[in-house]
Amino acid sequence: MQLNTIGIERKQPQGFNAFIPSKFPPKDGFMFNASIVKKASEATRLVGKLDGITKLLPDLDFFLLMYLRKDAAASSQIEGTMATMIDAIEAEVGTNTNVPADVDDILHYIKALRYGMDRAKKDNFPFSLRFIRELHGQLMSKARSTHFADPGEFRKSQNWIGGTRPDNARYVPPPVADMHIALDDLEKYFYSDDAMLTIIKSGILHAQFETIHPFLDGNGRTGRMLITFFLWHEQFLEHPVLFLSSYFKRHQEVYYEKLMAYHRGNVSAWVDFYLEGVIEIASEAIVTVDKITKLREQDMRKIQKLGKRAAESAMLVMPRLYTQPIVNASAIQKWTGFSRPGAQEIIHRFMKMNVLTPKDKDVTYGQSYIYQEYLDIFSERK
Repeated sequence: MQLNTIGIERKQPQGFNAFIPSKFPPKDGFMFNASIVKKASEATRLVGKLDGITKLLPDLDFFLLMYLRKDAAASSQIEGTMATMIDAIEAEVGTNTNVPADVDDILHYIKALRYGMDRAKKDNFPFSLRFIRELHGQLMSKARSTHFADPGEFRKSQNWIGGTRPDNARYVPPPVADMHIALDDLEKYFYSDDAMLTIIKSGILHAQFETIHPFLDGNGRTGRMLITFFLWHEQFLEHPVLFLSSYFKRHQEVYYEKLMAYHRGNVSAWVDFYLEGVIEIASEAIVTVDKITKLREQDMRKIQKLGKRAAESAMLVMPRLYTQPIVNASAIQKWTGFSRPGAQEIIHRFMKMNVLTPKDKDVTYGQSYIYQEYLDIFSERK
């Protein structure tokens, strides 16, 4: 097993040990065995296939929001959030006021992802430390009061992971001065002209960012966003459709274990785990796109069997359900401009077509309706 020198632990004047990153990337570069190179090729092939078939989806932006919500929920849950993707949808559209308080974490993550996507489209994608700070600012600004993260600013004090203080922590990131040196190296690596396969480089960037841990809070969530944005920046993805947080959540303990192995120089162990995730998530996403396509065709056939006026009304609603699969009469009114009885008639029509079902069967007033078959496509596997 070949080890790289990622850094060393060094005792600080305060008495605790902190991790001091070495010059990055290592002078001799990274070397990977044939099995990892083969795995990287398979990951690259599957991501290319996913990117290709995603282009066939009509109204891709409608479906993309669901990917964002799923990743936001998984990434936030890694950090202890208990709220779900469905909670986030209900909070966004106001169909349920009794949602968990920590749904705010998911909503802020979605906000940050959408901000990053808009920023990239408008400003020629300035992938940089400044961009990272902006993402963090969107993620943490006005977040729950339990967060004291200095949004959008790199930390000015020591942080640690696990434990109650640095001397009993599981991991102590670099002190502030060393952190800035490491961040400068990381930013240069973004643009380095090397022979590293892009898919491997994206994994190394994530691990190195987590090693530096430059924010007081929100490092994990920010670092997981960077994977997708880097691949998009490198034009490895035409659309940001690869989100790995559900894989990291599914294997959370191994995720932490492999990141710790990276700190100790076992970069190959981390990259191997990371590539497994790319392969797993890309494969699942390909299946998801196929299911979306088939479901859309199925439901469009149902609409085509309606009379002309009914079909026209249904088509004002159907595309919007791909973005907002939990609705109430008020949402339908907003989309169509119809009266409340008219909106309710559309809902009843969709129920007869088995597209919508009541979310809470015991509720008689203020009922919400759910596009369950569509939501199930995005549900996290057990």
